[in-house]
Amino acid sequence: MLRCVRTHGLLLLFIAALSASPMVTTATSRVVSIIPRPVQLEIRDGSYRLTPAASIVAGKEVSFEGHQLSAMLWPATGFALQVVEKARAGVPVIELKLDPALEKLGEEGYRLSVTPQKVSIRASRPAGIFYACQSLRQLLPPEIFRAARVANVEWTIPCVRIEDYPRFRWRGATLDSARHFMPKEFVRKFIDLLALQKMNTMQWHLTDDQGWRIEIRKYPRLTEIGAWRKETLVGRLPDDRTAPLEFDGKPHGGYYSQDDIREIVEYARARHVNVVPEIEMPGHAQAARAAYPELGYSGKSLEVLTKWGVSEEIFSASEKTITFLQDVLTEVMELFPSKFIHTGGDEAVKTQWKASEEAQARIKELGLKNEEELQGYFTRRMDEFLTSKGRRLIGWDEILEGGLAPNAVVMSWRGVKGGIAAARAGHDVVMAPTGYTYFDYYQSSNTDKEPLAIGGYVPLELVYKYEPIPEELPAEYAKHVLGAQGQLWTEYMPTPKQVEYMAFPRLAALAEVTWTPRESKDYQEFLERLSTYLMRLGILDVNYRPPGN
Repeated sequence: MLRCVRTHGLLLLFIAALSASPMVTTATSRVVSIIPRPVQLEIRDGSYRLTPAASIVAGKEVSFEGHQLSAMLWPATGFALQVVEKARAGVPVIELKLDPALEKLGEEGYRLSVTPQKVSIRASRPAGIFYACQSLRQLLPPEIFRAARVANVEWTIPCVRIEDYPRFRWRGATLDSARHFMPKEFVRKFIDLLALQKMNTMQWHLTDDQGWRIEIRKYPRLTEIGAWRKETLVGRLPDDRTAPLEFDGKPHGGYYSQDDIREIVEYARARHVNVVPEIEMPGHAQAARAAYPELGYSGKSLEVLTKWGVSEEIFSASEKTITFLQDVLTEVMELFPSKFIHTGGDEAVKTQWKASEEAQARIKELGLKNEEELQGYFTRRMDEFLTSKGRRLIGWDEILEGGLAPNAVVMSWRGVKGGIAAARAGHDVVMAPTGYTYFDYYQSSNTDKEPLAIGGYVPLELVYKYEPIPEELPAEYAKHVLGAQGQLWTEYMPTPKQVEYMAFPRLAALAEVTWTPRESKDYQEFLERLSTYLMRLGILDVNYRPPGN
């Protein structure tokens, strides 16, 4: 799997072609390759030259962001820019300042102005300052992303005026560490890449049939047993389910200690990325059930699942199991400050509930009609528990089927119908449909030349043209669409490099979908900016797939 970086140089930008666009430019031959595309951008004559003499002016309220910017600029330039509270006469500055007058731009909006004498960054909140700094990095030559000093580069920034803010508040990506364990060094790198393109949410899939990846101190067997499988299926499950399966014979596993989790959550917080943990229930439970068989009805001795697909193993709906899982969520909440806690809820096969006398008695005891309503009851219990702790449950759209819990947020993955239904009922929604946002799907129709994937076809252009607010959704309910999220399920992504290949540049396209006004999107113009963005990714050692078939 080779990465091909196409060096196009500077592309010409003709004003007449963009005269109707909110991105306003003056006469210039430079293209500003910021991704996602800013709401308003005016290119002016001249440039600001960054030198070692410059200082970063940042008051106490944004001192952290000032030192962050200095640290980002230092490796490639070798300039140890001082962070000071007040500008000094005659010293060129990059000024960071909170400005209450910019409340209209929201908590993540900002204004960035560059003149030959000064760089000025204004925002109402630190998040806006941080995102302005990401735009500033993208205004510099791509070499600014190198991890070591680069000689013979003139660090110039074109004179611009940018006013920018996001369209959606939820701009996310799922990283699945359950199917294949991802080293924490890569998790940090993934967070950096999200932050660079102004994405603010990482849903971290930590439990599934094939592995339990988070330390729970009250229940140590979850990681002692549940974090390890003896081998892994080679390739896909055959269409003929009677055919023999091939396994690699290699043990696979790993988990994040609570100290690891705290470190990663803090790393993300400093980059304004919210980490949303996903703890699957009641389905996708085999790894947990292998550790604690009493959590189910089957009474079978289990091992962590070694093949892909959906296991029939399901948590029981007994009080004992509900208490166990609420104990788990208690420790999860101690580690993750996220307002949202994801409890899965998808693909919960009800075969064991249907066959269990205990489960059927539970349905009768609770006055429920069927197993779907039992899952609804299960979810409501978790919703009530999380709400009592000041959190919000979020789950996949199957949580609609047994009656939606009062405070639940729905993540719509089986198309958009679930999202529409939830929004009409007054529930918040994150759009994550397979046909546009599942980045475990192939990027090319020529699958013979691509690494093995789960199937499907989601090319870059399709991602870019995705619209998170469905046409069928009346305008009065559109406010419930929080945003959209891309999914990276790792059944066929055994390494970080494979995750990168499947994520980029599709994740950059989704970043623009969730940030940039709908009317400002232009796929061909995006591809022009993307050529420079891919240079940056190459410098950052990101194994992206070049656009094209």
